[in-house]
Parts: sequence; structure tokens; C-alpha cells
Amino acid sequence: MSLEDENPDLLIPVAKDTELKTWLVDHVGKKLQPDNDEVNVEMIIQIMSVEFPELLLVIAEENFIRGYQQATYDIDTMENTQ
Repeated sequence: MSLEDENPDLLIPVAKDTELKTWLVDHVGKKLQPDNDEVNVEMIIQIMSVEFPELLLVIAEENFIRGYQQATYDIDTMENTQ
């Protein structure tokens, strides 16, 4: 993926506005020790992929399946309207 295609939301610092986010941001911050002390979603994904890959795999699979189903639905709809 090129930088032009990267989702800018990945780089937004995560606010510690819930108990879980506070714990997760602190955990990731301790692991990665960012220079500016800000933790973003991309950093969290990086740590989760190492420490909890099962979670990310299930999310990725579900996202793929739903995207595939939507594409199939869109194709069927387009074929039926022509």
C-alpha cells in the first residue's frame, strides 16, 4: 500500500476516554515508546497483530466476507436493472 492510499485515520492519536482505551494506549505506549508520547490506531494494530492475532484475523475475515457479499449484491442489482 502506498502512502497515498493509507487511511489518515490510522495516524490520529487515540484519546483515553474509556477504561479500555486508557489501558490499551498505556500498554502500546510502553511497548513502542513513541517520541511524542502519542499512540495512534496504527500502533495499536501493530501491537495487537503480535499479541492478539486471533482477534484481528476474525475482524479481517468478517470484513472480507461482508465486502464480498456486498459486491455480489451490487453485481446482481446492476444486472437486474439493465
